[in-house]
Amino acid sequence: MALTREQFDQACAAEHRQLQLAHLQRLSYPQLQELLAADPARAACWIRSAAECGLAAAQLRLGRMLLEGTGIARDAPAALQWFERAAAQGDAAALNMVGRCLENGWGIGVDPVRAVALYQASARRGHDWGEYNLANMLFDGRGVPCDRARALHWYRRAARRGHGRAMNLLGRCLEEGWGCIADPAAAALWYQRSAATGYFRGQYNYAAVLAQHGHAAAAAVWYLRAATTGDQPIRRAIVRALGNATAAALCDARERIAVLVRGGYCRPPEARIVSPEIQPESSDARNTTILATSCG
Repeated sequence: MALTREQFDQACAAEHRQLQLAHLQRLSYPQLQELLAADPARAACWIRSAAECGLAAAQLRLGRMLLEGTGIARDAPAALQWFERAAAQGDAAALNMVGRCLENGWGIGVDPVRAVALYQASARRGHDWGEYNLANMLFDGRGVPCDRARALHWYRRAARRGHGRAMNLLGRCLEEGWGCIADPAAAALWYQRSAATGYFRGQYNYAAVLAQHGHAAAAAVWYLRAATTGDQPIRRAIVRALGNATAAALCDARERIAVLVRGGYCRPPEARIVSPEIQPESSDARNTTILATSCG
């Protein structure tokens, strides 16, 4: 009995998938990782094949590509499906991304309660973004009762894994005494660590601490770094914060950052600075930047 055109096409597609699977099975782990990290447009077909074959890392990568429209047409519902398939295998990053979809309504209705459950599952597996996003939900009381002591715990867990945003918010909690006894010295240390990761809010807060303790030159460099890596709201915040500055370095930084606010060019600060040790004299609150939104 002759095959119909549809049956023939299905058989060809199945054979193609088998050939791709055989190729993927011959790859070493480094070769497979290189393939998944390749240019999305060029690697899309291979990533999809690996995802269809059940590889969680490929399912996660495909989900991100679909969510962002990178190398493939944007499709949030399809992205969620691939995140869910990887999450079903216990992949911590995928669990976090399903949580992100539920928190933000990407491809599904907003459901903060379910988002918290997914963040918890990711966090318990030691994923830094899951820990950070869970902390944000606990801090804000979204999908779960507000509990800043528990939020502090998860910020600290993520910060110790090198998560720059978590380091900054751990610093904020320690500075303001949110969920703990205020500890300005520890806050300054975490701001410094966050700044070193390149996170612009950490750079801003560390610069503010340096300026508060008279280290104008070092503060100016970190303000400039925050301005060059950050967005327009942080640039405007820096210009306002330095409105009454009298130190020459801070005045120069203010003028250079004002150029960025107007859409001009500002040369980046020098590559290397020596940050002074800070010994805070008090725990007075400071009007620093607003809490960063969660991001996965």
